[in-house]
Amino acid sequence: MADESRSLREVYNEAEQTRSTIERSFDSNSSTFQENLLAAIQSYEQCLSIADRISLFSPNESLEDIATTDLQYLLLNYRIAELLLRINGRERKANLQRAQRSYERYMKQLDNYDMLGKSDAALFEQYQESPTSFSTASTTDAAARRDAKIKRFKEEKALKQKLEYMQRNPSALQNDEQAARDLQLTNIAFRTHQTFQSLESIAQELHILSLAPPSPPPDQARQPLDAREREGREASDYSERLDGSRLQLSAGMRGPLLDGKGKPLRPFTLTAGGSKRQEFQNGVFRPDHSLPTMSIDEYLEEERKRGGMIDGGGPQSQVQQQVDEDDVDAADRATLKARDWDEYVEANPKGSGNTINRG
Repeated sequence: MADESRSLREVYNEAEQTRSTIERSFDSNSSTFQENLLAAIQSYEQCLSIADRISLFSPNESLEDIATTDLQYLLLNYRIAELLLRINGRERKANLQRAQRSYERYMKQLDNYDMLGKSDAALFEQYQESPTSFSTASTTDAAARRDAKIKRFKEEKALKQKLEYMQRNPSALQNDEQAARDLQLTNIAFRTHQTFQSLESIAQELHILSLAPPSPPPDQARQPLDAREREGREASDYSERLDGSRLQLSAGMRGPLLDGKGKPLRPFTLTAGGSKRQEFQNGVFRPDHSLPTMSIDEYLEEERKRGGMIDGGGPQSQVQQQVDEDDVDAADRATLKARDWDEYVEANPKGSGNTINRG
């Protein structure tokens, strides 16, 4: 009863104060923000209920019949839709549809009072024909679409500048009812521009959500995780051990392996003996990197055998090898090598190959 006794102005001022608190907040994910959001929506909805109860707006009236102080209440559905779009949670599609319906009621109320301009009325008619694919510039011509977007942007910018100018001069509105009325109508026209943009965004987001796979119902029974659960095994029967007699894969695999004559009763796997099992254990508990299999000296010796290393160089290369005078063949080879070197030096004097720096 206390809420019903409150006036429309009181509830509206409370809703506007809560909305102002929301606008000054930056953390939209906080619980306080979401609580204020729901409180503001509830207050605006209460305003709608009061306005309907007192028949504030009537389809038999014209725009001139509405008092200047009552024009602000034409934005109630717009405010609700605007706040619904900012709710976080899993019910995104439902909130989008609620906001869409609130925007529709807002536009229909303006249309009843002939408050829509020619272009806005044409856009609203276009929206009613196809709300799921609505666009403020529904043309296949890219240039025409860009021009339509630019035109609407300029119109909205002009309305915003006019609205900001009028709001910066509140003293001029106190004693001039026409100026105050013009402010309210300008604000409504500006919000109407924003409504068409929101309706376009809602249509696009609903289309994207319709393409998403359906989420499973929350009360769906949990699927079994493995064979033990599918077969209804008790937790006491489970063991982490992979060996021993407790490894039972199914109810049909229980019982002895062999009959009295040694005939297998069911398939089984032979496990390794103690020494092999120790080898497997050593293989499991080993470093995860490769260990060396030979020493450095062994590796170098293998490289020499394969011909991957060339000996020589260093101080040892300066030591002249002494030829055994008694070895006639070695002496002949040394004499021929020296003779070949003398012939090469004579045919290729020092500097003969350097042709770049010759004068």
